[in-house]
Amino acid sequence: MRRRRDAREGEILESLDGLFFDVKGLVHPPDRIVAFIRFYPNVNGNRIKGGKLYRKVYSLKDRYRLLKERYPRYLVYDPVFDEVLCEVPRNEVKSIHDPVEFLKETLLNRDRLDELTLKALSFAEVIKRHSKIPWESIGISGSVMIGLHQESSDIDIVVYGSKNCLAVYETMRELLEEEDCVRPYREEELKKLYKFRYPDTHMRYEDFERVERRKVTQGIYLDREFFIRFVKDFDEERESYGSILYKNCGRILVKAEVADSSDSIFTPCRYGIENVEVVKGRKVESITEIASFRGRFCDQAREGELIVAQGKLERVERADGREYHYRVLLGGSPEDYMIVVDKR
Repeated sequence: MRRRRDAREGEILESLDGLFFDVKGLVHPPDRIVAFIRFYPNVNGNRIKGGKLYRKVYSLKDRYRLLKERYPRYLVYDPVFDEVLCEVPRNEVKSIHDPVEFLKETLLNRDRLDELTLKALSFAEVIKRHSKIPWESIGISGSVMIGLHQESSDIDIVVYGSKNCLAVYETMRELLEEEDCVRPYREEELKKLYKFRYPDTHMRYEDFERVERRKVTQGIYLDREFFIRFVKDFDEERESYGSILYKNCGRILVKAEVADSSDSIFTPCRYGIENVEVVKGRKVESITEIASFRGRFCDQAREGELIVAQGKLERVERADGREYHYRVLLGGSPEDYMIVVDKR
């Protein structure tokens, strides 16, 4: 299951000691892969694979606690990102599960699939047919891909390549309005989602509802929740490990106008901002973007909207030492958020 180039967002890494990690982004150190633990062997686990019980860990706080207590070797200080990250040594990787390859396998073996996997396959087929994207650009990810799902698990779809992602994004707008099998979250379902995410992202329900209700990458397919992740192709990623350095400059709260949301639907996501006012934190010039590696911050705001965001301030420099700009990074703390407060 080794990738033709490198690990990428949407894939799940399995280590030699039986842990499963979510691969983050497309930029990784030469000897390690940035990936956060998701499933681990546990005698009291409620999921089973190969006769072994597993437990799922979701919140970032719980992931770091688990790693510190039981798997500290995976926590390393990364000098490029200026942060302690979960990184798996490449020589300890047993396999990397590819969503696209898994979807191909389900297409060939549909007679032997359980109900949830069949629904995930059906949803992928609906998306592919309506958006007219190639099979090589869409996959099924998450717990379904690695056989650790439950009856209540959701459907995780990943789409690769900007052109394909944009096609699917527009398709989802139409499907949510026209198809009976696909619908947005209802009020009670949105409240459930808010309760689930709150431990990792503290914000008022009113602010949460305002941005989440209009997103087209999440909702219900038949009777199952779904989330669609959009990821750029390798040849669209201009950054290589070490070509840009990120310096932690502390916490910051800003108010700004969204000038460019063209990369907002992708993971990692990016928002170009202007007319920035530093409400709290270090007063610096040239804060030009907000970014996140977490899917929950995708499609959070659109061009022309006024936002308030709180996160980590980073100085972004080219490797030659020339200062590039500052950005606000979201997702590393439960206190990180971005809300829309007005339109202009």
